[in-house]
Amino acid sequence: MTGSTPQTLHTNRARSGDVHRLEVVHVDGDAYSTEVRGHRLQVDQPLEAGGSDTAPTPTELFAASLATCVAFYAGRYLHRHGLSQAGLRVRTEFTMATDRPPRVASMLLVIVPPPELPERRRAALLAVVSRCTVHNTLHEPPEIDIELAPPPSLP
Repeated sequence: MTGSTPQTLHTNRARSGDVHRLEVVHVDGDAYSTEVRGHRLQVDQPLEAGGSDTAPTPTELFAASLATCVAFYAGRYLHRHGLSQAGLRVRTEFTMATDRPPRVASMLLVIVPPPELPERRRAALLAVVSRCTVHNTLHEPPEIDIELAPPPSLP
């Protein structure tokens, strides 16, 4: 490869639909920051992993992404059926794989619906949240390309 050609790990990704962009920048040590539509998010590593523990890890944000997506879908379901969202919670646990490559091995999400949720609505609520966007993405993983930008041109 030449210095002007991007180096890429290809997975035959088809580009379609709206493109959403963000950029991650180094802050300090193991901390990184990104802006998403004007909202700043930061990640770091725990002290025992060599970080400063100033923010969640990327893996914790991954788990939080699924949990908040499930909560959002649950909230929309409740709203659509004229039910209160007060008291709605989603608890999440995850375990890491013990072999390589490093990855999340399992996740458990427990939806705590509002106390007023009628028994006849419980199965439908579970069906709706099981089809949230993040959950769907995990079941139908996206194609991912990782490129290394070319070095800057010298004057």
